[in-house]
Amino acid sequence: MAQISSSNGFKQRSSPTLATARSKDVDKEEALQMEAEALAKMQKERGVAGNKQTLHSLNSTRKKAQAHNKQDHDLMVFPESDAKRMEDKLSTIDIEKLTHAELEKLLLDDSFESSRVPTLPVTPILSPSVSSQFYLGPTGRRGQWTPGIPAPMTCTLPPIYPSASYTKQTSVFQNGFHPSMSSYHSREPIYLGLPRQSQFISYPLAATTPFHPQGSLPIYPPVITPEMAKVFDKIASTSEFLKNGKSSTDLEMTAIKSAVSNLPASESCRDISKFDWLDLDPLSKPKMDSVETLYKAEDDGEMTSSMTAEDPWDAVLLEEKLLVTCHLERKVNGKSSGATVTRSQSLNIRTTQLAKLQGQTTELQKDNGTTGLLTENTLLQEIEGQNQELSAFSQAILKLRTKFPYGDQQTNPGFVLSPIMLQRNISGESASIKVSIEIKGFQQPVTFTCDVSSPVELIIMQALCWVHDDLNEVDIGSYILKVCGQEEVLQNKHCVGSHEYIQNCRKWDTEIKLQLLTHSVVCRDLARTEEDDRTPIHLTKHLYKVEKPVRDVIIRSSIEELLDAYHKQIGIALKNENQHKAVEHVIKTVRKICFTLDGVETPAITESVKKLRRVVNLPRTKNTEMAVLERCILKICYNLGSLQPENPLKVSIDQLTRAVEDLLRLHVNSCSSSSAVISPKDRGTKEAWTATEHLQFTVFAAHGIFPAWVSNYEKYYLICSLTHNGRDLFKPVQSKKVGTYKSFFYLIKWDELIIFPIQISQLPLESVLCLTLFGILNQSSGSSPDSNKQRKGPEILGQVSLPLFDFRRFLTCGTKLLQLWTSSHPSHASGMASKRGNMERIVLQVDFPSLAFDIVYQIPQCAKTTVCHSIETLEKTLRERLLTILSKDNTIGLSKEDKEFLWEKRHYCHSHTSSLPKLLASAPHWDWASLPEIYSLLQLWSPLSPLAALELLDSKFADQEVRTTAVNWIEALSDDELTDFLPQFVQALKYETYLDSALVRFILARALGSIRIAHYLYWLLKDTLHDAKFGVRYEQILGAFLSVCGKGLREELEKQTRLVQLFGMVAEKVKQTSGSARQAVLQNGMECVQSFFLKNKCRLPLNPSLVAKELNIKACSFFSSNAVPLKVALINADPLGEEINVMFKVGEDLRQDMLALQMIKIMDKIWLQEGLDLRMVIFKCLSTGKDRGMVELVPASDTLRKIQVEYGVTGSFKDKPLAEWLRKYNPTEEEYEKASENFIYSCAGCCVATYVLGICDRHNDNIMLRNTGHMFHIDFGKFLGHAQMFGSFKRDRAPFVLTSDMAYVINGGEKPTIRFQLFVDLCCQAYNLIRKHANLFLNLLSLMLSSGLPELSGVQDLKYVQDALQPQTTDAEATIFFTRLIESSLGSVATKFNFFIHNLAQLRFSGLPSNDEPILSFSAKTYSLKQDGRIKQVSVFTYQKRYNPDKHYVYVVRVLREGQVEPTFVFRTFDEFQELHNKLGILFPLWKLPGFPNKMVLGRTHIKDVAAKRKVDLNSYIQSLMNSTSECDLVYTFFHPLLRDDKVEGIDGIARPTDTSPSSPTSGKVGGEVKLSISYRNSTLFIMVMHIKDLVTEDGADPNPYVKTYLLPDTHKTSKRKTKISRKTRNPTFNEMLVYSGYSMETLKQRELQLSVLSAESLRENFFLGGITLSLKDFNLSKETVNWYQLTAVPYL
Repeated sequence: MAQISSSNGFKQRSSPTLATARSKDVDKEEALQMEAEALAKMQKERGVAGNKQTLHSLNSTRKKAQAHNKQDHDLMVFPESDAKRMEDKLSTIDIEKLTHAELEKLLLDDSFESSRVPTLPVTPILSPSVSSQFYLGPTGRRGQWTPGIPAPMTCTLPPIYPSASYTKQTSVFQNGFHPSMSSYHSREPIYLGLPRQSQFISYPLAATTPFHPQGSLPIYPPVITPEMAKVFDKIASTSEFLKNGKSSTDLEMTAIKSAVSNLPASESCRDISKFDWLDLDPLSKPKMDSVETLYKAEDDGEMTSSMTAEDPWDAVLLEEKLLVTCHLERKVNGKSSGATVTRSQSLNIRTTQLAKLQGQTTELQKDNGTTGLLTENTLLQEIEGQNQELSAFSQAILKLRTKFPYGDQQTNPGFVLSPIMLQRNISGESASIKVSIEIKGFQQPVTFTCDVSSPVELIIMQALCWVHDDLNEVDIGSYILKVCGQEEVLQNKHCVGSHEYIQNCRKWDTEIKLQLLTHSVVCRDLARTEEDDRTPIHLTKHLYKVEKPVRDVIIRSSIEELLDAYHKQIGIALKNENQHKAVEHVIKTVRKICFTLDGVETPAITESVKKLRRVVNLPRTKNTEMAVLERCILKICYNLGSLQPENPLKVSIDQLTRAVEDLLRLHVNSCSSSSAVISPKDRGTKEAWTATEHLQFTVFAAHGIFPAWVSNYEKYYLICSLTHNGRDLFKPVQSKKVGTYKSFFYLIKWDELIIFPIQISQLPLESVLCLTLFGILNQSSGSSPDSNKQRKGPEILGQVSLPLFDFRRFLTCGTKLLQLWTSSHPSHASGMASKRGNMERIVLQVDFPSLAFDIVYQIPQCAKTTVCHSIETLEKTLRERLLTILSKDNTIGLSKEDKEFLWEKRHYCHSHTSSLPKLLASAPHWDWASLPEIYSLLQLWSPLSPLAALELLDSKFADQEVRTTAVNWIEALSDDELTDFLPQFVQALKYETYLDSALVRFILARALGSIRIAHYLYWLLKDTLHDAKFGVRYEQILGAFLSVCGKGLREELEKQTRLVQLFGMVAEKVKQTSGSARQAVLQNGMECVQSFFLKNKCRLPLNPSLVAKELNIKACSFFSSNAVPLKVALINADPLGEEINVMFKVGEDLRQDMLALQMIKIMDKIWLQEGLDLRMVIFKCLSTGKDRGMVELVPASDTLRKIQVEYGVTGSFKDKPLAEWLRKYNPTEEEYEKASENFIYSCAGCCVATYVLGICDRHNDNIMLRNTGHMFHIDFGKFLGHAQMFGSFKRDRAPFVLTSDMAYVINGGEKPTIRFQLFVDLCCQAYNLIRKHANLFLNLLSLMLSSGLPELSGVQDLKYVQDALQPQTTDAEATIFFTRLIESSLGSVATKFNFFIHNLAQLRFSGLPSNDEPILSFSAKTYSLKQDGRIKQVSVFTYQKRYNPDKHYVYVVRVLREGQVEPTFVFRTFDEFQELHNKLGILFPLWKLPGFPNKMVLGRTHIKDVAAKRKVDLNSYIQSLMNSTSECDLVYTFFHPLLRDDKVEGIDGIARPTDTSPSSPTSGKVGGEVKLSISYRNSTLFIMVMHIKDLVTEDGADPNPYVKTYLLPDTHKTSKRKTKISRKTRNPTFNEMLVYSGYSMETLKQRELQLSVLSAESLRENFFLGGITLSLKDFNLSKETVNWYQLTAVPYL
């Protein structure tokens, strides 16, 4: 019988070998007779004992089979007869009356079982009587959302697997890769789900036309009658069966199986084989060896077989282990609440089973009997081509490049353009500048003067006048002006003064040197060529030279080598007699492949390896029993239509081969976090907004766990978050806590179903699933490097995110391998891993349900009816509330109620264009139903400015339409402006859901048109490769950039990368070396770097305009700070340029410095655009890798410490060092005045910038001064208020650094002058200008929140800047606020003391300074016991109140020395006592000092009660101090009498009568001016007293001025207002607001303002210095009036 045909039309071709072996055909009647005889005889032999046999009585079964080994009948089973016999048997049984014991006997009866078709390896999955009740999708599809009940189906072989064989589907979720399976096509709709029982989703599946493949197997309908169904229903509820007949694993499935067993016996469920479902078939029932055998194996080397089959029957059972057992998900009882649901066992990947038995792969194995796909490159090409997102991204990049053809010099100039700043409007803009131009053929440069506003083209024309007589014959457009010393050219269309190079020359007062060139002469080595435009896009081709922090992406060649090795080992195994050893080599190769694929080992590979080991462990001789059983099996297989089985080893290897292939396919398709694989074209789709099912997925395992984790962590768990717009859509769900398993590698296995109680229709398109891995420390681990770990909570080990909808907007389905990055440094087993980079990755396997159709998200259309209202039509209270919300700078301060109100009134906000980000942030929902209204609002909104639109790129706005609109508005930014904000744009790429986005295309397009942008983009992208969460995304974008930037620029960037690597190696070696050997190490290292320059000129990463040709090794050195940075001197490649000096650092993260300097640069540009030039020093800083980077060195500058220590270690307490240092470099009066002016302006800018950014750790070693007077800050390791701490002591207690020596330079001497008023005005003006742009700075910092900077990690850091900018105050109030900050900083002793501490820390010697160097701030010299004599007795005698400059108390100390009869009295303040105590602690850290009285007191400090208490405490302190030591020079200096101690205010002043009458008040001599600001709003008059200058006194002494005002007439003096007292100055600054509330405009016009300036005196009456009377009717009170008024001798109250 060549073929067996079935009624359904399928034909099965039998094996020729088997057909030949058959001596005759057997018809149905003969077969039935033979079967009946065989069964009767077997039943007779067994007798009653057969009914007592259990599922474990296999030995008995073998004996009975051996008794009939002489029978050679073909044991054929026909479904018709089988069904009839079963029906007959069941008809005689009353199911309802059976006890549990009787049911169990019936169940275990052999004749009962033998009435079924045995489930053998050859059972085709085409049969509708599939034991697993799930829908099977085609190859490449993922697991199902829900269980389904398949109807009769036909099968088609996917073309991608020509050698596909079949297996039984066992799982809804695919924990691994979906095997090569047949697709089922139903003729009727199929509903996925369990009726009335399951909470999982149900979908009707459309019927498709069946396809009849060649070689398909006959499909037999199931034989399940109502009687059988009743039996199985009864069995399912039988506890004895569950106890005796099921494994412990199966017991866990009771609940769900019981639920399924209650299905109605309808036509649709007649196809269910409950016999299969209950796992009762003895041929399919496995022996209970552990499922996790391989996972729990402990050896790191070769895996040994965990179980050896003793005979063929055991082998059959073992082979079928886990292949026919159906694992269902446990049903979720009750309502969905986000809780996790645990499945009983892994829903393993099933590879195709024993396809060789069907004879369908013979032709593909003529070489060695194995599938040949893995050995050919076509497989890799096919797999690599399946990631559609990367392919689509490559096409988008290719299309983008065509918009920038190489021949367009506007977008492809090939050289760097000098940056410009537009709208520069400062005083002196029309000033003239002197320009020196080098022209070829002229020995001397051409020098002439021009206006700064002159266009560059005009400068070229003037220069050409020296060369050509007739300019009409000259094409001026073909000439350019190049900057001497730099490879950059001025932009012809802009004015010369707008270029940053010109501005810097004017700032430093240096010569402007330019060079006249033609376009044909200028170097264009960075331009793209025609060949570049023809080069195909390759995202990974150029990444191999980029230093990456992680192990490289799997290289195709290495995979091919491993596959070739695998192919060879298979050939050897099939031909070799010693199969055991050969198979172990095959397994080793598979292990290497798994290791190369990130240590992922799918359950299919685990199972295939186990099966392969069992095959080679089979006995080589067959006994009679085996022969009988095998013949029985073969006959059964024959009657089922299968062919003669082939070599079991070949079959097992083929199964392993396909498992490896599936793993490779899975891994490549999962490389992208949002990758999409090719789906069959005939798949249906369903719109997401119609899907009401809950989101669910299975977390299977984490692969490739580090051995270090195994010892350090006891348990692991995942936090699963569903986020959108940076916020959780639902409460995060936590997985169960599990340990590690061991198979090939360590893995963490959860195999857990996670359900979010949110419908798919409610998911926004950009929803992201975020999985965070936590580790619970092993409390008993003694090897932990951190002794405190036992007290710590769970640690975050890594995080990974996945968009729920892919780039095609299809809902994610199937298995995903997610790369979870961690910064751990595991110690791999020897011989297993090469040294990796700084970051490691493990692979998280997540299984999403698969459907027979795709759920697609269709973007909705805008709402057509949108109404705009005027805000004026609102009620007053509502309008005021709305305006208050809209006036806020950012969304940070918006409460939930504010957002609800704002969204409700959104149609009233159209006139406030800048409010769009607040409105969108207030949108309550972003699901499909809410988008039409949001998109309509977006469409009708007026375009935002580019800088305002920047906020829409933040994480708060994930919607693609919103972000695309924002990018369209940002297009208006110029290239130079974009360069300023490029770090934020690069960070914003993290918030893009998909790789191909408008923002990516925008940035790459700008990089194609600008060398400067391309240069910095490369370094920013390269630096972000270290990002643990987004590194892969940045790597893909960097690969795209390198593919389109052109060969010239790419090679230049590669040279820079190599140079940075060389500098890094030298810096590391120098840092690790100590002492005098450092210089030699530096010398050798720099010589190696010099060899690099022998072949290359190289641009610097800091600035693409700077080109170096070699090192000046003699000028190279290193700094002595902790990081030991290198000072690198390079020779400029341009002979007209100066030497280039940079600093290279390792061991410090420079990204924070980059950010701080970027903010300061943006502040400076804002000031300049507003006409305020604060002459800021802006230097460049670039992070070139993790904890390393390059910093520009500002020439002719020194640190304040270096300047101050020239005047001794206490130079920080002196006032003159800075002024004298500046005078040394600026000897003439004119030069010194210019330097002083630069100092005033730059110091004002530094004060504002450092305060707003909260820059801390300010000491005199990170504040620098240029000899031109420009002050600037360096080293921004602490900012946003994160101050440096000494224990609980905050070092930065002043708002910013402003010391008395700085004030000395500002004032031009010790006394306050009008120059200090200029300084205060500059500070307040600069502060108010930054406040106007508060939103910009908050947006820029917000975009950097995800950058990983430790001091910029949350909203609290942004709030620091927001609070510092005082967003809700007026400019006048902000002026007052900042003036108080200036006073606080200037009066801070803590800053000077901080400087002093740093001076001491930097001393290169021990002990005290010499006598010429004072060690106390109030003592000019140091005194010792030898000079003054030994102190016999010392005590605090009394205290005295003083008023200079403010009220305070001094303590009179009585000192008696040896040889003196009368004691001396010295006067010391409490702060001076504290200075003594602090300095003793610093100089003698091991000396246990007595406790010092607490400075902090409740209430007022300078009162008599406090002074009295302190007198007692200080007396106790000095007694203890003198008992501890009596010879310390510091103590003797403290008690040495000073000049002030001998004045009248000394001890003689104690006896002065307290009732001495003060001098009579006098009017005195009057003079000077007062500056006032007068304004009126909200029924309130505001009088701001700003400054007074040039006050005059009769005796010439400096007064203590204050201001007093009245509104006249005022008979009762109720309108009196006063300012504070300013001490000892003729030019006081007040900036105080005097407020008169409750006055109407009409009332004020009838009043006069009387202002008097008086001097406050302590020992006499206050005296009058001058005054004014102003009639308020002369003022326009509706606007602010600011003016100076002359003081006169007017009468005063």
